[in-house]
Amino acid sequence: MNLKATLLALLAFAIYSTHDVVVKHLGANFSPFQIVFFSSLFSFPLITLMLVRDPTHGNLRPVHPWWVALRSLCVVICPTAAFYAFSVLPLAQVYALLFSTPLLVTVLAIPVLGEKVGIWRMLAVLVGLLGVMIVVRPGATELNLGHLAALVAAGTAALQSVIVRKIGQDERRVVLMLYPLLISVAVMSVVMAFVYEPVAAPDLAGFAIVAVFGFIATLLMVSAYTIGEAALVAPMQYSQIIWAVIFGMLLFDETPDAPTLIGAAVIVASGLFIIAREATGGTSEQTPVLRTRSRGLSPGSFRVSQALRRPERNESA
Repeated sequence: MNLKATLLALLAFAIYSTHDVVVKHLGANFSPFQIVFFSSLFSFPLITLMLVRDPTHGNLRPVHPWWVALRSLCVVICPTAAFYAFSVLPLAQVYALLFSTPLLVTVLAIPVLGEKVGIWRMLAVLVGLLGVMIVVRPGATELNLGHLAALVAAGTAALQSVIVRKIGQDERRVVLMLYPLLISVAVMSVVMAFVYEPVAAPDLAGFAIVAVFGFIATLLMVSAYTIGEAALVAPMQYSQIIWAVIFGMLLFDETPDAPTLIGAAVIVASGLFIIAREATGGTSEQTPVLRTRSRGLSPGSFRVSQALRRPERNESA
C-alpha cells in the first residue's frame, strides 16, 4: 500500500505542477486576484458537494472564531501571493522558496501548538533558511515582489496548517471549509472592481483547469495519506522541482541557475531531515509537518483536504 500511496502522491504533485503552469500562463495577462477569484468560483460547486460529507451535528458558529478568522485570512493571502510569484519568477525559483513551508511549520508549531523542537530539528530549520538565502541571493541579485510573495505564500500556508492542527478537533469540518471559501470569494469580488480584465473563452477554460486540477490533485493526496505512511508520502512534494525544470525549459525558456538548484537542494535536505525526525519520534509530540495534508496554495485544495481527511489512520502517523 505504501508503494501505491507514493505513486498517488507523485501523480498528485505532477498535476499540481501542471496546475501551476496554467497559473503562470494566465498570470501574463491577468492579476493574481482575478485568477484566485475565478478559480475559487469554479471550485465552489466542487467543494459544496463535499460539504454534505460532514457527518457531525451542530451549527455553523465557530468554536474558535479568532483562529478561524486568521486561517481564513491566510487562505485568501496564500494563493494570491503564490499565483503572483508564479507569474513573475521562474518556476524552479518559486518552488525552491515554497519548499520552506515545512520549515516554517516547524517554527510556528512552537508558539501555536506548544510543540517542543529539539536541537537537531532547529538546526535543520536554520540550514533550510540558509538555503532560502542561497536562492534569493540578497545583494547579489535584484530582489522583487515575486520573491517576497513566494515567502508570504509559504508562511501563510504554514500558518493555516498549524491552525488546523490546533483547532481541527474542535471545529466542524464544514466550518473549516465554508468560512475561508466565503471570505475568499467576498474579498476577491470587491477587488475585481479594480483589476478585472475581460476574459476570453480559452482563458475561462484556463481558470476552470486551475480549479479542477487543484481539486483532483488534492483528492489524490488525501487518498495517498489515507492508505500510506505520512513519512513516505510527504517527501513526494519535492518532486515538483523536477517538473519545474522540465516545464520551465520546455514552455517558458527558463534554465535554473546554480544558486537556485543548490539552494533548493539545501532546503529539500533540511525538510527531509525534519520529516525523518518526526517519523522516528525525536522530540516531536504532534508531528506538525507530517500532518500537513496539502500544499494550501490552490484555492480549493485546503478545503477539500479537510473534508476528506480520515484522522483514524493519520493521527498516529
